[in-house]
Amino acid sequence: SHLRDLFAADRQRFSRFSVVWNDWLLDYSKQRVTTETMEGLLALWQAADVPGWIARMRAGEPINHTEGRAALHIALRHPTGPIMHAGQDVMPAVHAELDKMRRFAGEIHGRHWRGATGEPISDIVNIGIGGSDLGPRMATQALAAFRHPDIRVHYVANLDGADLATVLSTVQPRTTLFVVASKTFTTQETMQNAASARHWLVHALGEAAVARHFVAVSTNLAEVARFGIEPANAFAFWDWVGGRYSLWSAIGLPLVLAVGFDNFRRLLAGAHAMDEHFFATPPAQNLPGLLALLEIWNSNFLGADNRAVLPYSQSLGLLPRYLQQLEMESNGKQVDRQGQALDCATAPVLWGEAGTNGQHAFYQLIHQGGRQVPCEFIACRQPDFDLPGHHEKLLANCFAQSEALMRGKTLAETTAALAASGMSADQVAFLAPYRSFPGNQPSTTLLLPRLDPFNLGALLALYEHKVFVQSAIWDINPFDQWGVEYGKQLASRLLPVILGTASADQLDSSTAGLVAACRNPPRSGRD
Repeated sequence: SHLRDLFAADRQRFSRFSVVWNDWLLDYSKQRVTTETMEGLLALWQAADVPGWIARMRAGEPINHTEGRAALHIALRHPTGPIMHAGQDVMPAVHAELDKMRRFAGEIHGRHWRGATGEPISDIVNIGIGGSDLGPRMATQALAAFRHPDIRVHYVANLDGADLATVLSTVQPRTTLFVVASKTFTTQETMQNAASARHWLVHALGEAAVARHFVAVSTNLAEVARFGIEPANAFAFWDWVGGRYSLWSAIGLPLVLAVGFDNFRRLLAGAHAMDEHFFATPPAQNLPGLLALLEIWNSNFLGADNRAVLPYSQSLGLLPRYLQQLEMESNGKQVDRQGQALDCATAPVLWGEAGTNGQHAFYQLIHQGGRQVPCEFIACRQPDFDLPGHHEKLLANCFAQSEALMRGKTLAETTAALAASGMSADQVAFLAPYRSFPGNQPSTTLLLPRLDPFNLGALLALYEHKVFVQSAIWDINPFDQWGVEYGKQLASRLLPVILGTASADQLDSSTAGLVAACRNPPRSGRD
């Protein structure tokens, strides 16, 4: 069925296939579904026992079964009442850490925390990677309209020295505070960047300055102290918090410093509101559930192997990158919970860019490239930066793209339009095939009232729960990442070979050849 025909046959299609929550609107009427399709997908929710998996998660069961851990990130934004793990209520520890973050942010913003030379802090540099970087980095950009006026927050993640060196060239040692985010305080990329930042600081201010210019987010207090950071300035989180679900914990400290603790609290409140919606709402009206089921329909039934996330908000420009980790690291699996190979695809490749920039880059492929690309448009009714003449044009572009992808333009329509413009018959015949569009590209549009801390928190929790629903239906563990760990192990094995302290004899010929080429650049034989 073509979406154009589905709309022509049902004037109530929008009201039939859209859901309102709070001031949000989820319009999935441009998805290639019918009432019968949705009935089947909703039955799939029950057949996979999604309610049972939700109950297990909330009860603190070790649903991360390959690592023997619970997945209780919902506790990090839970306001009151107990949440149990291993017979203990985790909420007192969660709230104690939040209070510690609040007090520390008050010291920085109140200019009470001073560096080694007695000057207040003006720049925060977060050193982390993966979940210790992408979440707070994305949220800091998303909430740019709420930033504290006296604090600049920077992020360093890549092991490539260009990342750290570029940031260090823009800050001063006397007024810079580093936040080193690593649960074990052994993550290779993070600790190399932290060591280089420490050397930079000590060279300028001396060894004693480290305690006033570094804090940690870690549970390895022995390594924290060895680095020179006061254990009292280490912020904790727990093994029941996965890295890509950790923004709500002390990993969010740089965000707290960027926007203030009150706004961070509003972020948590938005996430908790989405938690409550997810837990209590039947699947037909459940936003995370609907997004999960629609993607399964597109991926497993219609054969789409990718999905484009297209926020029409420059502030949400990093959201696709954040979701790449959340979704592909969580559900990029091929073995089920019983250790058996799956007979279906799981997480599709996720990509995207903020509109309208993407329109001048890859939208051509979506419109005429011959691939099925399900699209997710995200827009806000109100702008976060209200410059006259901008936001209405932005919304017009967003809605026009979803309409064009749905409707397309037939050869007959194109021929008639070109003929009406006064072109000759030969010109019309020549150009019409190039200016026709197949359409029938499925899309969903999520319309938020505005981009603020509450709505951002709800948006991110929405995607967390979407991932969880899909993992239940695919019967996979979304909380481990053994592929990531394997790559780290091989890198550790190769480092001595690259340094020249170990033999390359056991390497495959390609890897050995690459290592050799770094030591002795190959010559082409030409001058």
